[in-house]
Amino acid sequence: MAKSDSHLKRGHYSDGHPLDEVQYLECKIILKPDRFTSADGFREFGKLVRRTAGEVKKVEFVKDPSLRGRPSVREVVFLDTADFRLYNHAFILRRRIAYDDGFPVGDPEIVFKFRHPSLQAAAELDVRPNIPGRYRIKFKAEALPLRDRIGGVRLLYSHNCEFGMSQVRDGDRTAMATLARVFPALAALQQSDGERVSLVNEAIVEEVLLDLGSLDFGKGVVAKANVALWRTRGEHRPLVGEFAYQCKFEKREDVHVKARKRCERFFIALQEAARDWISLGTTKTGTVYRLNGNAPQSHE
Repeated sequence: MAKSDSHLKRGHYSDGHPLDEVQYLECKIILKPDRFTSADGFREFGKLVRRTAGEVKKVEFVKDPSLRGRPSVREVVFLDTADFRLYNHAFILRRRIAYDDGFPVGDPEIVFKFRHPSLQAAAELDVRPNIPGRYRIKFKAEALPLRDRIGGVRLLYSHNCEFGMSQVRDGDRTAMATLARVFPALAALQQSDGERVSLVNEAIVEEVLLDLGSLDFGKGVVAKANVALWRTRGEHRPLVGEFAYQCKFEKREDVHVKARKRCERFFIALQEAARDWISLGTTKTGTVYRLNGNAPQSHE
């Protein structure tokens, strides 16, 4: 995309490991939740995506025949101090649990991320955890519409670490002392020995997500697309929707310039086509943090 050409200065983390480089492009459009009262709302938006792809030259929407055609459900919670110290310093800590036929499956997933508009700042923050087991680093460029109008692109850089919760062996997983040991990047935020984190705004989010298929931008650039609704568990209060598509690459230079331009043209065309659906100026995480009218500092 046009604004994704920020130059990353080479460098190393404290142990000599070279700085991580962006290997994902994820395009997101935040949607008003009111139309997602059933799976039909997801499918209606999917038709809009398919129709828009057909109108943008050399962009193809590909339906995956292996998709089940019904939404999946995940539980998402965010953890932070009472004064939102993590979020105020551009950190996000969440736990996600997948459900299959109504029952939780697999190891709950911990996601720790540093999200910032500066590529250099995002890259230089070492998100690697201090755990004995395996983890995965995902460094993304996230494209969003402009905060105040339809038809543009802004970028955030999300430096993520993901692993199963069972790999945190400390007994007290909500103590800031534990988090500072597991995530050394948080050590500077700890103010006292007895500090703890808790659910942000006491909210448990139910994510209902439907995989739509893939968008083919040519030159080997294919992005999986989905649409999701976030709502509160229990009350089923709708919070926010999101359409997203993501592609992976080894190096940014590997992504052909024509494919990047097609991706941007589609992103802007979809904003125009879906303008009545779009909610500007927020993210899913920001919506949860503002549930009780709080206004923490945001780097989003």
